[in-house]
Amino acid sequence: MARPLILGAGPAGCAAAVELARSGVSPTLLDRCATVGDPLCGGFMSWRTLSQLEALGIDLSDLGGQPVDRLRLFGRGTWVETPLPRPSLGLSRHALDTRMRETATTAGAQFAIDTIRGISASTAHGQRQDWHGESLFLATGKHDVRGHSRPRQSEDPALGLRLRLPPGNARRRLIGSAIELHLFRGGYAGIVLQEGGSANICLALRKSALASAGGDPLTLLSRVAEDNAGFADRLGPDFSRARVESIGAVPYGWIAHETKPGLFRLGDQAAVIPSLAGEGMSIAVASGTMAARHWLQGGTGAAQAYQRAFAARAYRPVQMAKAARVLAETRLGAAAALALARLLPGLVIDLAERCRIGRDSIQSDRATCTHARPC
Repeated sequence: MARPLILGAGPAGCAAAVELARSGVSPTLLDRCATVGDPLCGGFMSWRTLSQLEALGIDLSDLGGQPVDRLRLFGRGTWVETPLPRPSLGLSRHALDTRMRETATTAGAQFAIDTIRGISASTAHGQRQDWHGESLFLATGKHDVRGHSRPRQSEDPALGLRLRLPPGNARRRLIGSAIELHLFRGGYAGIVLQEGGSANICLALRKSALASAGGDPLTLLSRVAEDNAGFADRLGPDFSRARVESIGAVPYGWIAHETKPGLFRLGDQAAVIPSLAGEGMSIAVASGTMAARHWLQGGTGAAQAYQRAFAARAYRPVQMAKAARVLAETRLGAAAALALARLLPGLVIDLAERCRIGRDSIQSDRATCTHARPC
C-alpha cells in the first residue's frame, strides 16, 4: 500500500503521523514551514487533550507549561470561578507543535517542506513539486486548500485576534492557575498563562464588533476594558505595544460530514468547534488518531467511513459549544450564564464535559482495528 501523505504538521497531522508510524507505516508529513511557528489558536490543553496526547506517548511535562485547575468567567462588573473537572495546561502552540513534530519524525514519519496550492484526485500540487499519494490526510488547520475550501457564508463572520503579553508579577497574581473567559457584546476573550509566565489573550468576535471599533483591534480592546475592570487589569497599561495577530472568517460550527474517496479531513478541516470550549486541540488530536486507525483498518477506501464516523462523534460537542457561544455574545446571555454558574456550578462542569469528544469512543477504534498491520 502506498505511503500516506499528510498535509499539515500541526497537532492533527502529527497525531495521524505518530499513530501510523508506530503501526509500521512511514507517512510523508508535509508542511509549508521548516521552523515551527506559534499559531493563533490552541494555547490551552484541556484535561481531555492531555489524556489523548498521553495515549499517543507524547509527554508535555518538561515544557514548562502553566498548570490550570479552574475556570473564571467574567461579565460586565461581575465574575464567578469554578474548578475544572481535571488538571489542564496552558502551553503555547510553538512548544506543543515542536514536541509533536519531534515525536512524529522519531517514530518514523518522513518530514518534507512545500506549500500546497491545490489538490486534484490523489495529487497535492506544491510550489516545489507535485506530491502523489493514494491517501491524502488534509490537516491544514484554518488555512483552506484550493478546491477543498470550507463554506464561509455568514453575514457576520467570526474573527480571531491574539496578543501575547510579557511575564509580570501583577498578571501572574491575577490569573494564576485559571483559564479565564471575559464575555463582551459580540464576542469573548480567553486568557491563560503559558510557559515563562507570558499571558496568551485570544479573542473570538463577530466582524461587526470589530467594525464598531473602526476596524482597529486596539480600539476594540480598549472599549472592552472600559466595560470590564478585570479585563483592563489583565491588559495592563502597556498592552498597546504588543503585536496583535488576526485570522478572518472562522467557520465556527462547521463539520465535514462527507469527503472524497481517499481524502481524510482532520482537525479544523473536519470540525471547527467554537474556541470558548477550549477543545480545539482535542478535536485535532482525536481526528488525527481516528483517521489513522481507519486507514490502518481499511486503507484509502476507509476515508468516507472515517469522515462520517468522526462527524457523528463531533456533532454534539460542536453543537453544545455553538449554543454556549451564542449565549456568551449577548449582554443578557452573558449575565444569565454568570448567574447560572454562580447558583449551579455543576452545570458549568457538565457543559464542559459535553463540549468534548468522549475518549472512550476514540479508544474503541483501536479495539475494532483488524488490518494486517498492528493497531
